[in-house]
Amino acid sequence: MTLLAQRLAQRKLDYSVVNASISGETTSGGRARIEAELARVRPDVVILALGANDGLRGLPVAEIKANLEGMVAAAQAHKARVLVAGMRMPPNYGAKYNQAFQQAFAQVARERRTAFVPFLLEGMADRRELFLSDQIHPSAQAQPIILDTVWKALAPLLAR
Repeated sequence: MTLLAQRLAQRKLDYSVVNASISGETTSGGRARIEAELARVRPDVVILALGANDGLRGLPVAEIKANLEGMVAAAQAHKARVLVAGMRMPPNYGAKYNQAFQQAFAQVARERRTAFVPFLLEGMADRRELFLSDQIHPSAQAQPIILDTVWKALAPLLAR
């Protein structure tokens, strides 16, 4: 989030960045916490980047989608503009699960009319050197790439 705060300052955009994420969080955890966070922070914009941990656990896509929808609806009810960041699963989860998982993010964004990043790790997912030793979590070197990916969809939300 430091990189995002720096970019906002460089562009002279008067926003502060609050990182409400929790390592290992699932969409159900995010959904359980979002109302309190929205009341505490009262954000203008919410970047929703949850779901990868659900997918890695093989949780039902319908459950993931319902949780994403609930979080987006809550943020929108608080008058926040929302960006949904999509994820993908490794191929060993199977084509059917992977397709449904990936489509859930796009469906939520389309149905709730939010900004959308189809794949948070676009342009870097196949570059092993940009991940920690677990080959799941992006390294510090990956963060500028992720910011550039998110920025394309985020910038229009900030211009309002």
